[in-house]
Amino acid sequence: MKKHLLCGVMLLVGSITFAQTVEELKAQQAPKKDSIAKLQGEVDAIQAKIDAMPGWKTGAFGTIGFNISEFSNWYAQGSPNVSSGNIGFTVNAFANLKEEKFFWRNSANVNLAWVKFDDKDVVEAEEGFREATDVFNITSLYGRKLSEKWAVSGLVEYRTTILNNFNDPGYLDAGIGMTWTPIADLVVVIHPLNYNFVFAENDAVFESSTGAKIVADYTRKLGPVSLKSNLSAFQSYENGDLSNWTWINSFGYTLWKKIGLGFDFGLRSNKQEALNFALASEPTTTFDTVDNDLQTYWLLGLNYSF
Repeated sequence: MKKHLLCGVMLLVGSITFAQTVEELKAQQAPKKDSIAKLQGEVDAIQAKIDAMPGWKTGAFGTIGFNISEFSNWYAQGSPNVSSGNIGFTVNAFANLKEEKFFWRNSANVNLAWVKFDDKDVVEAEEGFREATDVFNITSLYGRKLSEKWAVSGLVEYRTTILNNFNDPGYLDAGIGMTWTPIADLVVVIHPLNYNFVFAENDAVFESSTGAKIVADYTRKLGPVSLKSNLSAFQSYENGDLSNWTWINSFGYTLWKKIGLGFDFGLRSNKQEALNFALASEPTTTFDTVDNDLQTYWLLGLNYSF
């Protein structure tokens, strides 16, 4: 009986000692976390001053997503002998020059992906990888400052696909107007004088026109987080069917050194592209009858920050 009582007392004392030790360690840890948070705030403040200084600023980050699989005699599924895969990547890069009286901002967004579904039991099945996502966009914006937040500006933007149907269609916007920078990381372009050049083999669907160009770009790197959101819209003065907009978003979170997780998604509305696609299966489709469904894509995978 005494032995059992002694063991119980020893276990109780050990538990109390362990609990006290954990609480003591947590008490020691708390001020160190506060110190780290304070130091991170100071680092971010210094980085903000560096970003505000004149000169060139360059950078890039991207996302890679992939999966590859192969099945042999896996009878539980409809295609027992199949190899499949999905490989894609995005790159967001920028080169910005900031001076006292002017700025020159350049950016590029590339999103490419390939898919594969090779059914070995089907003779006519297509082998190897084929193009899936295909996005290519470059922008150059020059501005002469009127104040810290407003500038007279000129913009050139080019959008197309590069893996398949290069420059068919391709869009080149060129225009002038004003640029507003309410905060360091946000740039809003308002160009009422803009011409949207459209390059395509199907001239009956794709048509160039004059209109207004609106671009809003937010790019931010805060600690381990990288963020870029770009909205580019064109409103035609000649015909609403010739208007279009694209919104691309990229997120990155660094987990170890420069490697982390990335997520990209894009939205687009373009009635000319919708009609061109519909005509392949229904030749009588017109702008009035086409379903201009929202175009979307997304990619989740590993992220690397350059």
